[in-house]
Amino acid sequence: MASLYNFSAETLSELRKFRFSSGRADNMQAIIYAIDKSSNYVTRESESPIESIEELMEELPDNSARYVLLSYPIKLSDGRIKNPFVLLYWRPPTSGQENKMLYAGAVELFREKAGVSKLIEIEEEEDFEDLEEKLV
Repeated sequence: MASLYNFSAETLSELRKFRFSSGRADNMQAIIYAIDKSSNYVTRESESPIESIEELMEELPDNSARYVLLSYPIKLSDGRIKNPFVLLYWRPPTSGQENKMLYAGAVELFREKAGVSKLIEIEEEEDFEDLEEKLV
């Protein structure tokens, strides 16, 4: 079955590299991805990994959905470090219906291509306040 959404070989390679390199990072790492409406290609939007929630919130558009790959080191109560690799699905209420449908149609494919097991939907900036609780 053909897919409506496309991933270039470069994007797939970037996804794999980020997945493995971010798991060894000592700090939060995030990359924003967008869908090009004209080609339906999923492309990387942020040049280098974002290293704080505040910076991530600044980079996300107010009126358009995005995918964010996030690696977030968490220190567990027994002292071990857990580094969950998740997909944040940013869908602000101000994004139009067409934009919401475009991203909703590709979310599971992106999740599969990125190799993440957990999906967290974020609609408001306030949702980032309890992000760490959602990651565990």
